[in-house]
Amino acid sequence: MQTIKGPAIFLAQFVGEAAPFDTLDGLAGWAAGLGFRGIQIPTNDPRLFDVALAAQSQDYCDEIAGRVAAHGLAITELSTHLQGQLVAVHPAYDALFDGFAAPEVRGNPAARTEWAIGQVTAAAQASRRLGLTAHVTFSGALAWPYLYPWPQRPAGLVEAAFAELARRWRPILEAFDAAGVDLCYELHPGEDLHDGVTFERFLAAVDDHPRACILYDPSHFVLQQLDYLAFIDRYHARIKAFHVKDAEFRPDGRQGVYGGYSGWAERAGRFRSLGDGQIDFGAIFSRMAQYDFPGWAVLEWECALKHPQDGAAEGADFIRRHIIRVAGRAFDDFAGSGVDTGQLNALLGLAAKG
Repeated sequence: MQTIKGPAIFLAQFVGEAAPFDTLDGLAGWAAGLGFRGIQIPTNDPRLFDVALAAQSQDYCDEIAGRVAAHGLAITELSTHLQGQLVAVHPAYDALFDGFAAPEVRGNPAARTEWAIGQVTAAAQASRRLGLTAHVTFSGALAWPYLYPWPQRPAGLVEAAFAELARRWRPILEAFDAAGVDLCYELHPGEDLHDGVTFERFLAAVDDHPRACILYDPSHFVLQQLDYLAFIDRYHARIKAFHVKDAEFRPDGRQGVYGGYSGWAERAGRFRSLGDGQIDFGAIFSRMAQYDFPGWAVLEWECALKHPQDGAAEGADFIRRHIIRVAGRAFDDFAGSGVDTGQLNALLGLAAKG
């Protein structure tokens, strides 16, 4: 077994216009000051990271890694959540998602898709140049508007959506395979890959591609009322990245799982800062240790109530306290008797073999 690395923090929710949140060095220094040991870097903001340049330039990647290391930190993964979302966009969401794309491809869905594919593909090479083994992203969605089947979905609609999703992602997966990097999808409502069933459907469509992996975030499973511990038992071999984010689900006589028209603070399901929600992180970290999770425990802050800087400051210590330093031997090794084969046969009442 191996000990999870951490604590680390995903920078996306903390990027801002004022120092220290407007530059990579400023954010790195701030994170290090809170006790984090790693940072997960979003690639949609060129102030922090230029993914196209990183795919081409080892010097640039060495410079970025050196700047991060100067703060006593490591880069855990790169993120293309926003670009990955744009790999597959249903037309109903074109206007809303255009803001995630480069200005030159807005208003042109086909060009936007190709731009997004290029961005995520570039992240494969950038990750390789940085010596990373995992990358985190979203899948995008073509079938999401048809999630709740009324009117009844026509036969074959979901199958066609996943076939197209697989067609778009397969060459990206091949690029990550060539780079030696796992591509980890965050299973998230709003994405076609949002639970175990949809991940399995996608996996079948890409022929069980070895680089199609999971970014595990239990908060999204609480909001779906999915067993987030049984999920680890079932899919641990594909879990290669981990967002540590808390949530709570408190339905009442007025709203439940579909209470999404309310503001975040009024929903039955809402994200919370670490320790303020309902998730059993002791059990999660135990399973991660049991199944030899190879990566980092990365704080993602999205709380409906608490100030982000308070959530970040508390989160570093919360993760540190939950990381299990795994044992190098079994607890009862001291009682080992060191018996030989003959003694084992005698203990079992077996005749000695001639």
